[in-house]
Amino acid sequence: MRAILALVLAAVLALTGCSPDDLPSADAKVDVDTPALQQAKERAGVEPCVEGDGDGTVVDGGLPAVSLACFGGGSAVDLSTLRGPMVVNLWGYWCGPCREELPVLAKFYEDHGDRVGMLGVDYQDVQVDDAMALVARAGVTYPLVADPDGDLSGREPFGPIRGLPISVFVAEDGTATVVPVVIKSEDQLADLVEQHLGIRL
Repeated sequence: MRAILALVLAAVLALTGCSPDDLPSADAKVDVDTPALQQAKERAGVEPCVEGDGDGTVVDGGLPAVSLACFGGGSAVDLSTLRGPMVVNLWGYWCGPCREELPVLAKFYEDHGDRVGMLGVDYQDVQVDDAMALVARAGVTYPLVADPDGDLSGREPFGPIRGLPISVFVAEDGTATVVPVVIKSEDQLADLVEQHLGIRL
């Protein structure tokens, strides 16, 4: 009976988005900078993490002053320094819709990364090796940071993070708009970029 309930729950989460509250919590510290992850990141061609253009001042309505480790090694990123136009995407290996969304984001970045930056946040993920393998399969090359402890939840502009995926549209002035939606096509993402960042692609 438990197996059936688990399958039903998994199917519901896959159809409606995913919630980290349904995952078992990990007591052990998650290491996102192991030699294996470094090598996998290099093989996948994921770009290095870089600080943004901000001066460290938190923008009213912008991203919080939270420093996240670069996934697979590299410099940590203080989110408050990020300036757009940029899309910040929260995802996790454990999230079925995120796995479907990542190839779309990868293709969008390949086609429009020269005009709209992108940063992925591997959120509350304990399966980091599987997550990096997913990155490679999806063709993701934009920079990635990790938030295994869920430090972003409860911070503005996110509020309590109850499910993934979440995309955040960061304007040139650093203000951010949180959109909890599954991106299913490049056209959909282009429409959201135009709506929230004023850029027509």
